[in-house]
Amino acid sequence: MIYDKLIKKEARLAVIGLGYVGLPIALEFARKFSVIGFDINEKRVEMMRNHEDPSQELEKSKFDNCDIEFTSNLDDLRKAHFYVVAVPTPINNMNLPDLGPVLSASRAVGTVLKKDDYVIFESTVYPGCTEEDCVPILEELSGLKMGSDFKVGYSPERINPGDKSHNIRTIKKVVSASDMDACYEVGKVYAEVVDAGIHHAPTIKTAEASKVIENTQRDVNIALINELSLILNKMNINTYDVLESARTKWNFLPFYPGLVGGHCIGVDPYYLVYKAKKVGYHSKVINSGRYVNDSMGFYVGKQTVKKILESGKNVLESRVLVMGATFKENVSDIRNTKVVDVIREMESFSVRVDIVDPQADSEEMHHEYGLNILPEPKKGEYDAIVVAVPHNEYLELDEAYFKTLLKDGKGVLIDIKGLYRKNIKDLLYWSL
Repeated sequence: MIYDKLIKKEARLAVIGLGYVGLPIALEFARKFSVIGFDINEKRVEMMRNHEDPSQELEKSKFDNCDIEFTSNLDDLRKAHFYVVAVPTPINNMNLPDLGPVLSASRAVGTVLKKDDYVIFESTVYPGCTEEDCVPILEELSGLKMGSDFKVGYSPERINPGDKSHNIRTIKKVVSASDMDACYEVGKVYAEVVDAGIHHAPTIKTAEASKVIENTQRDVNIALINELSLILNKMNINTYDVLESARTKWNFLPFYPGLVGGHCIGVDPYYLVYKAKKVGYHSKVINSGRYVNDSMGFYVGKQTVKKILESGKNVLESRVLVMGATFKENVSDIRNTKVVDVIREMESFSVRVDIVDPQADSEEMHHEYGLNILPEPKKGEYDAIVVAVPHNEYLELDEAYFKTLLKDGKGVLIDIKGLYRKNIKDLLYWSL
């Protein structure tokens, strides 16, 4: 059995894709098994050989005592017998699934696949993708048949970037496979690195659906609160004050308004919408939620311009500081960040925008969006400040600090997450 061979290190395990999902699980596996960590980006691979996490999520100590070989050489994958695919599954500019990375990974594995091997997919996809899109590639390139010659499984990743308490060991792991015997075998492998327990899903499609609805549910709930924020703003009622009162009821769900970006909540619902359309159903609630959340960045940008006008300033001559550029707090990841929508909307009114962020990389920001991140904000230069991302570095800032950045100590403070709403007395203040 594959588990026995892995635990005795008579067989090797490979992780394909060493991003914020793949690297942590590869390192955990490497404490129990002999692991090959594969990524197509040689620069990233070299960083990992030097015990550096390109995603800046893991400390150097996480690489200690790990039996792992980092490589970008496809031939090295031939030495493995248990493959875990953990590559991104983004959307394109039409909000349609971009299966390029996962299909490319399937082709890579298909060229090295051998009889009795296991292939496990962790990438978030729509129900049916593993068996309908990936398996045919594995079979065609290997000349083998799923079931009789090799086994396939699906175990959705549940990594939450920036979250130090919920990790691979502490989150219950859903596993599935092409048959139940294989499912329990896969479960035994994952049980070596997951302390929270294993849930055996009856089918691969069930496991795929369970993952995609997790983030869809969050997206729809956040969209409801965002829409409530739009309504309450028209009544001059602070949304966070309302939520603070409402959550005193034991069964009120604690969701909050904000910018919904990144590579999970802002992406996964589109995979479900796409598959629903394929089977003849046009999603209403999910599509509506996506529309609301995708529009929030432009809404915040427009509200900022309105507040600048309300303060008596000329928008055409205004300068705004945006604090925070990543897709969420306390991470360096800028992929699909909706802060860019806020900036673009302000720029459409000819507002000059400066950006600072203690977590984001300026070179990466310029490459992705053509925007630069300043090392420090400029004192006394701004007409408005937008605190867009609640990094830890911003939590203790006070009104006196913001006044040092504003022209003559006066101006607008836009506080998207409502961090300072109870402590601003003099500045023109607005939050969602």
